[in-house]
Amino acid sequence: MKLKKTFVGLLLGLGSPLLVANDLPNIVLINADDLGYGDLSCYGATKIQTPNIDKLAKEGTRFTDAHSPSAVCSPSRYGLLTGNYPTRINLWGPTTGFSPLTIKTDQPNMASVLKKAGYSTAIIGKWHLGLGEKATNYNETPVSPGPNDIGFDYSYVIPSANSVPPFIFMENGTVVGHDPNDPIKNGGKVWAKALPPGKGAGRIGGGKVAHELYDDFQIGNEFVALTTKWLGEQKEDKPYFLYLATSHIHHPFTPDPRFNGTSECGKYGDFAHELDWMVGEVVKAVEASEGKNGRETLIIFTSDNGGMLNDGGQKAWTMGHRLNGELQGFKFGVWEGGHRVPMIVKWDGTVPAGRESSNLMSQVDLLATFAEITGQELPDDLDSVSQLDELKGEVEKPIREELVVLSNSSNHVSIRTKKWLYIPARDTGGFVHGWGKHAVGGVRVFPHTGQQNSDVVNGKYKKDAPKAQLYDLENDLGQTKNVINDFPEIAKQLSDKVLAHKAEIPKTKKLGWIADKGGKKK
Repeated sequence: MKLKKTFVGLLLGLGSPLLVANDLPNIVLINADDLGYGDLSCYGATKIQTPNIDKLAKEGTRFTDAHSPSAVCSPSRYGLLTGNYPTRINLWGPTTGFSPLTIKTDQPNMASVLKKAGYSTAIIGKWHLGLGEKATNYNETPVSPGPNDIGFDYSYVIPSANSVPPFIFMENGTVVGHDPNDPIKNGGKVWAKALPPGKGAGRIGGGKVAHELYDDFQIGNEFVALTTKWLGEQKEDKPYFLYLATSHIHHPFTPDPRFNGTSECGKYGDFAHELDWMVGEVVKAVEASEGKNGRETLIIFTSDNGGMLNDGGQKAWTMGHRLNGELQGFKFGVWEGGHRVPMIVKWDGTVPAGRESSNLMSQVDLLATFAEITGQELPDDLDSVSQLDELKGEVEKPIREELVVLSNSSNHVSIRTKKWLYIPARDTGGFVHGWGKHAVGGVRVFPHTGQQNSDVVNGKYKKDAPKAQLYDLENDLGQTKNVINDFPEIAKQLSDKVLAHKAEIPKTKKLGWIADKGGKKK
């Protein structure tokens, strides 16, 4: 396998390798959960106020055309960490609470690459990428392989999501509050606290102590305390990498009570307010650590996918909040609202302050960017491309000219360029239920959201609507007009790219839960 190697000394003018090592930045990556493009005041929200995140944007660069690797949680996180599209392992949907680890232990990823560069590495927050070699056994001490086996020195995680059992914490692979005499298992006495519908708490029993230590309403406080503690423990002579993956603002919406009623769009907005507080506290802790180790810190704030029109999202919508701003679509779907996400980058002295970039950017690219910053080698067959010059504001044209965009459906593998979004099928490939259900999306929500599309009338496709979609995003960001019949040559070119990518997908069993057709894997 060919290798590509870059040296940060040449790029930043730092001189000798020793000086490069001394000047490497700390790196903090904050990945929010289900935070939509319109959920921050610096991205246009009026019902939600996010002063701490807005401050990051003022002190750094705000990207307006940044994308998650997928519109779905687990595939998105896979792409973020590994620098590869999740299609490379045929991953389309969320992993369950008992899925095996989806990242190979010898596979380059953010943690392993930065650890090799001399970084202390940690993950705090939501994992949702599977644990163990086969079905997860939470009674092992530790459960392996997991985050610590792919390069994280320290891990404190929720194994799946705050809506997916078991509802426990794990520290360095071991269940916090583990009791060998009270194993966690399917069935048996359920100790998880009862919360709004959708939690599925009744499926998992055992682990009384572990489940009692988990309190949805205190997760934000707990993650902030753990992060502050870990940052305070870092050594003066070593850079650090922290991956903070919040459970905010994924359903159920359970902010600490002190945030109740602080927004103008219900618990959805209140949860976003708690997220903003968390970011402010983490930045304070980062600044304190900089004073100790004398390094600048590269801070990246983003989200794993777009906002979800679930119960809380629907209530927020009726109160006037637009989860994904003027974008069409929601979580799980391939329309822009499913995967175009907030991305803010701050790195004093390197990333320009107060800048806005509309260049195409993907979270897949962060791995190659980190490798270039730290002078590390990567295989040349990754999907990741370095965006370091883009971060520095030293580009005359976009580094990335096209991007594969993915939903929950293998029928909707799509292509983005600066101008175009091509989708080889109708609808979004995401949730298909109508308003009032939990998994809401696609054209069926139009009668309630008031959104429009030239192919659709009253939430249904016209009989003569095209079978595929092409949108001119430079002139129609809201995807109101399908222009595929007007630009057949462009559609053919992009269709060929889709087919080429699909031909590279392994002929293995599809991974993850798939929403349409009753959730059956297809």
